Amino acid sequence: MNAPIGIFDSGLGGLTVAAALRERLPHEDLVYLGDTARVPYGTRSPATIVRYARNNVAFLRKQGVKMVVVACNTVSAQGLDGLTDGGDVPVIGVIRPGARAALEVSSGGPIAVLGTPGTIRSGAYVQAIHEHAPDREVLPIACPLFVPLVEEGWVDHPVTAMVAREYLAPLKGSGVDTVILGCTHYPLLRETIGRIATEITGHPVALVDSAHAVARDVEALLVRTRLARDPSASGGRRFCVTDAPERAGDVAARFWGESLPPMEHVDVMVSPL
Repeated sequence: MNAPIGIFDSGLGGLTVAAALRERLPHEDLVYLGDTARVPYGTRSPATIVRYARNNVAFLRKQGVKMVVVACNTVSAQGLDGLTDGGDVPVIGVIRPGARAALEVSSGGPIAVLGTPGTIRSGAYVQAIHEHAPDREVLPIACPLFVPLVEEGWVDHPVTAMVAREYLAPLKGSGVDTVILGCTHYPLLRETIGRIATEITGHPVALVDSAHAVARDVEALLVRTRLARDPSASGGRRFCVTDAPERAGDVAARFWGESLPPMEHVDVMVSPL
């Protein structure tokens, strides 16, 4: 089926998920929506998060997408159920794929989850892990400053390392062997987080980025539902934001891994379907 895959996030961090989809499914068309006018979602109420997310899904459905990937941990944690009721387009979040990937690489020790305050408060990762491993110890850690540090481009900055040491201090003596990067911004801090986590725990720690797990699940669903595009095709890319497209380019390139074409300014303030 030649319809595109729709992807949305509250901002631009979800481009890490879009990049993983591009890598695994280069023949598929992608439509990305970053709700930059209303970012961040992490400080909003669950009802507001669902309303924003439904606006985004409605926009993507109008673009004729065959599937929606919710590349936002906050929406996946607090609003996913409100997007799937009665819809004819499959919706995939990032929580469950990330949890399964963590269990696959863990050697059986505790699993730490780094996320925004909203994601951590929801307990969604803990629940998803316990669906498969009820007795597994999970250590949730809220890391609210990581997102603005990434947005500022301070990926290798000493301040970022100092903040990471503060956030990751609970890993000391915890026995954690796996850390989930539970926000689409956090993969850009992978090197810093991995280094400091190893220093604090005294042993190597596996880092899990749910983007690649999501891409794997999307591929499986496309095959199962016979929605996959001809592998010989060349996938197209479209990037949309709800505010300030002229300022989004530099930040977006960090998540996408290379320069992007000009972003479209779109309005998603429509009645949710």
